[in-house]
Formats: sequence, C-alpha cells, structure tokens
Amino acid sequence: MWGTLGLVVFVTLFCSAGFWQLGRAREKRAIFDAFEQNTDGESVLNPVADNEAGQYLYRRFTLTGRYVPQRQILLDNMVHDGRPGYQVLTPLRVDTTSVLVNRGWLPADRDRKVLPDVSVTDKIRTVTGRLYRLPRAGYELKPAASQANDAWPRRLSFPSAGEIGTQTGFPVHDYQLLLDPADTDGYVRDWHPAMMRPEKHLAYAIQWFMMAATLVIIYAGLTIRAVRRKR
Repeated sequence: MWGTLGLVVFVTLFCSAGFWQLGRAREKRAIFDAFEQNTDGESVLNPVADNEAGQYLYRRFTLTGRYVPQRQILLDNMVHDGRPGYQVLTPLRVDTTSVLVNRGWLPADRDRKVLPDVSVTDKIRTVTGRLYRLPRAGYELKPAASQANDAWPRRLSFPSAGEIGTQTGFPVHDYQLLLDPADTDGYVRDWHPAMMRPEKHLAYAIQWFMMAATLVIIYAGLTIRAVRRKR
C-alpha cells in the first residue's frame, strides 16, 4: 500500500513538473517567434515614453539623431560564444531626448585595464534597431560606483537607466535599441532574447517524464517479483 501511494505521489509530481516545462517551452517559443517576426515591418520613427516601452517590445525603430561618443557605456560581464566581453551602449540624441543604442559585443582584453576602442563620429545619422529592455542581472548586486573623473568609456555591470543618466550627466530612456546587423558602426550583433531557449525546457520536460516512467517500471518489476515469490 505504501509503495503504491508513493508511486502515485511521485509520478504525479514528476509529470506535473514535465507539463510545467512544456508550458514554459510554449511561452518561450512565443517570445522567440515575436522577436523574429518584428525584424521586418513598418518602423516606429520616434522614441516612446518609458511607460509605453512594454507595448513596443521587439518592435523595429528607425531614429535620426547624433551619437554622443564622449559618453559611452561598456556593459561588463557580457559573454558571447563562451568569451567574456562588453556590449557597447552609445547614447543617441534625438531632438531633446536620448536613447541608448546597443552597438553590439566586443571581446575583453586579458588586461582588464585595457579597454576596446569604441570611437564613433557624432554626425547626423539614421539608426535602425529593435526596442528591448536593458539587461538585468540574475541576482541584484550593489554596483561598483564610478567616479565623476573616471575615463570614458565607463564600465558598468547591469546598470539601470537612472545610473547611466547619473554617469552621462543627462537622462536616458529606460530601454535600449539593439542595432540592426545591417547598420554601420556596430560590432557582433547576434541578437536573441536573453532567456533560456525553449529547447532546454523541452529537454527538462523529457527528463521529468523519463523519471516518472522509470518509477513505474521499477514498481512493476518489484510487484511482479513479489507475486512470483508468493507463488
């Protein structure tokens, strides 16, 4: 009786975990599909307010303005293909507002004191990219404070828009534009949502179902063995 009860409980738990992972896989697939589908289509031509950014997530924007090359941010602890590096955030002045443009990823030098050359001109240009939230750390840590006299570009780890605005000396929107791979003055731009891919959720779901099946097989084997012994 206790063996049967334990089997029911654990098989139910394992199957529930498997179906939960399948649900997460469907949700992630929808996000990745939305990310890919918004690559083409009509562009938004003006910056949007921070409280409206969620409605425009992954949407294509085409903005005309000037980069502010003297106030660039290097997003630290960004890994690409297993290599540590930086993502380059460059403010784009559009009329009276500033939008952060993520120009892509660069590898970090072995000597942490050596920063990459991210120079760019401040000429008027048209920039195309997709709206995305600023990167956030899995665990909230107190960021290392940068001094006002630190050299530019400045390295920051998962800064908020407010922290970036404090560094640059002017406010910026609480989102970024992921620079289109076809645009100039960019680096590695292999853009995808910063989250676990749906394939991993499917793999976890299979593992949970296999554990449930294993329990059933073990229970059946032990039951058959016990019946034979009684006979």
